Amino acid sequence: MLLFFRDILWRRLRRNRMAMVGAAIVLVMFVLAMAAPLLGRDPGAIDIARRLQGPGWSCLLGTDDLGRDVLSRILYGARISLLVGFVAVGIATVIGVILGALAGYYGGWIDALLMRFVDIMLCFPTFFLILAVIAFLDPSIWNIMIIIGLTGWMGVARLVRAEFLSLRERDFVQAARAIGASDGRIIFRHILPNALSPVLVSATLGVAGAILTESALSFLGIGVQPPTPSWGNMLITGKQTLGTAWWMSVFPGLAILITVLGYNLLGEGIRDALDPRIED
Repeated sequence: MLLFFRDILWRRLRRNRMAMVGAAIVLVMFVLAMAAPLLGRDPGAIDIARRLQGPGWSCLLGTDDLGRDVLSRILYGARISLLVGFVAVGIATVIGVILGALAGYYGGWIDALLMRFVDIMLCFPTFFLILAVIAFLDPSIWNIMIIIGLTGWMGVARLVRAEFLSLRERDFVQAARAIGASDGRIIFRHILPNALSPVLVSATLGVAGAILTESALSFLGIGVQPPTPSWGNMLITGKQTLGTAWWMSVFPGLAILITVLGYNLLGEGIRDALDPRIED
C-alpha cells in the first residue's frame, strides 16, 4: 500500500513542473548546506584587510564589515535554517498528530476539550507569542526550535482531527474493532496511515514558515546569536551598510526567498498530487 501510494505521488509530482522546480530548489539547498565545509571557508574567520570587499573571484559574494566571506556564511546559515525548519516542524507535527488523533477518534468531551484548547492557542498571534516566550529564555537555537514547534501545531491538529472524524466510521475500522483490536492499534495502525496526506502537505509548507520565523527572530536580535551565521542576523548586519555594501543584505535575502519559495512550490505540488479528484 505504501509503495503504491508513493508511486502515485511521484507520478503526479513529475507532471507538475512548478513542484519539480520546488523539489530541485529544496534538494540543491540541502546539498549545499551539507557540503558547506567543503565549499566554503571558516564562516567566523575575520580578515580586516578584506572588509567590505565586493563580489569577485576571490570572494564570489563579497565580504562583510569584518572581512568574513559572505558565501561561506550563507552556506553555514543554510544549515541553521534547515535545522530549525525540520526540528520545529517535527515537534509541531508530533504534537498536532497526537492531539488531533485523540480528538477525532474519541470525540465527545475529549474532542471538545482539545479543540477549545486549540481555539485558545489560535487566539494568540503566533509571532508575538514566540516573542513573549523568548523574552524569558536564552535566545539559543535550541530554544528557538522548541518554541516554534510548540506554537505551530494547531493547524496539524485540526487537519488530523478532520481526517479521523471521516475515517473512524469506515468499514475497515469497524472490522478492526470487531476482531478486538485495541484503540491504540486502531489509531496508529489503521487510521493514522490513511490520514497523513494533509499532514505531509502541512509539514512541507511548515518548514518554509519556520525558516521565515527564525530569520525574523534573528533579524530582531533575539534569534540565533552572532558569531553563529544565520540568514536573519546577516540581514541585520548588512542593514548598517546597505548603501555601500548591498551584497551583505541582498544575498542572504535571496537565500531566504529562494528557499521559502522552493518549499512552498513543493508543498503546493504535493497538495495537488494528493487531491483525489485528479485522475492518473
